[in-house]
Amino acid sequence: MEEPGRREWLKGLSLAAAGLLLPGCEGKFNETDLQAFFQKNFRELSKEELRKVLERLEKEYSEQYGQPVSVKATPPKEGVSFAYALDLSRCIGCRRCVYACVKENNQSRTPQIHWITVLEMDKEKGVDIEESNIYYDPDTVPRPGKFYMPVACHHCDKAPCVKVCPVRATWQEQDGIVVIDYDWCIGCRCCMSACPYGARHFNWGQPHVPAEEFNPETDYLGNRPRPKGVVEKCCFCLQRVRQGKYPMCVEVCPVGARKFGNLLDPKSEVRYILENKRVFIFKEELKTLPRFYYYFGI
Repeated sequence: MEEPGRREWLKGLSLAAAGLLLPGCEGKFNETDLQAFFQKNFRELSKEELRKVLERLEKEYSEQYGQPVSVKATPPKEGVSFAYALDLSRCIGCRRCVYACVKENNQSRTPQIHWITVLEMDKEKGVDIEESNIYYDPDTVPRPGKFYMPVACHHCDKAPCVKVCPVRATWQEQDGIVVIDYDWCIGCRCCMSACPYGARHFNWGQPHVPAEEFNPETDYLGNRPRPKGVVEKCCFCLQRVRQGKYPMCVEVCPVGARKFGNLLDPKSEVRYILENKRVFIFKEELKTLPRFYYYFGI
């Protein structure tokens, strides 16, 4: 147990060191900066500490984007275990899911970050990642002899990304969603190397979202702004699904190719699909136990 006052003493020492060691930084560090620097991992925060963190972020984002911004920390619900199913026989490769995801989850416009990648493949060759095309023209789809396979985070029950993170900045929640504490991520990119689906993306530059396009309804582990130097990924629209809504990519799909629901509910659509359709698990041989299933509805 850390003795009383020790943490405050360290804060003062760090502030003094910043002024001495970093040229031009004198007077630029304040108490808010230090609170963010010394913040605990999300899972270690007390209710009072979490309240203060959310208040700090709401103030910071509201000032940055010139509008009231809400930052929640919605916990998972009991009896809920989320899963995703995507009908490969319906998907037309229009990429509406990609851009709806960008808008909902405050992904950077410059440099551009996409959490969903849509692959165009030849029907004759089947699922062949090396021969797939991600640069096809979405205005000409669907093209004859082609099928389309969107790929994003699979929220694996045995996620390699979680296993390799040296600082435990990523983990799987009770409802199956694999999350990232963006304030705890050190940007080592070990998770990117471990992910077999290419679902994680590193912010090499400072993410930019125009103020007029910013979605102000955010969640700490979901769609809040991410800084430069961290890894980000699909969060199953955590800020929506824990409020009883569908992920935005499901809602926007024009052909109903995307399905989402509670695996523990025997009446849910996703359970019906797993029990009655031809289900395909991408890279099943790796035994990551993904919660993202492909199927053929026809």
